[in-house]
Amino acid sequence: MTGLTPALTPGADTAMIVVDVQNDFCSGGALAVPEGEAVVPVINALAGAFGLIVITQDWHPAGHASFASSHAGRSPFETTTMPYGPQVLWPDHCVQGTRGAALHDGLQLPTAQLIVRKGWHAGVDSYSAFVEADGRTTTGLAAWLRAHGITRIAVTGLATDFCVAYTAQDARSAGFETWVIEDACRAIDLNGSLAAAWQAMAATGVQRIDSSAVARR
Repeated sequence: MTGLTPALTPGADTAMIVVDVQNDFCSGGALAVPEGEAVVPVINALAGAFGLIVITQDWHPAGHASFASSHAGRSPFETTTMPYGPQVLWPDHCVQGTRGAALHDGLQLPTAQLIVRKGWHAGVDSYSAFVEADGRTTTGLAAWLRAHGITRIAVTGLATDFCVAYTAQDARSAGFETWVIEDACRAIDLNGSLAAAWQAMAATGVQRIDSSAVARR
């Protein structure tokens, strides 16, 4: 694909992070990403190239502060100001223990070792697998990856312009060499958010590749 960087050859130092491939982000879900389920076969095909995989799962309590329903008179996709900064208000989604919060049934990730549940603090949203939206509260993932000898990360999943982008940028901030596998992601693209996300990722040194550029075992 035009403009994509050279191939990635995963080794023992390379992990894949699979971001939020959950029912609520796929067709028929409460916050469906267009063609969200299309990432499943691409991610499954990539899985064998990575010895270590981390899965993230949006895991909100009912009445979470990021839900439009928690703000009287506000509608989904409006933006409000929270103590930690601007916050897009979302439809209720990925509520703990619901079918919508479950991982997509089609995922086949036998080398997945860790599930990181995020967004479970009632008053703070969490897009990134590494740091919550307040910019201070960490998930501990960076330390866990380092303890497993990981220095390079490939990011896949949903949605490119929110949780994938934040995860990739925070991975770079934590010192990991980072790739986003474009065709293993799908975007919401809210008011130009996709183009802005790619620009922000590039500015932090995140590399953009296609799954065909990933060397397989």
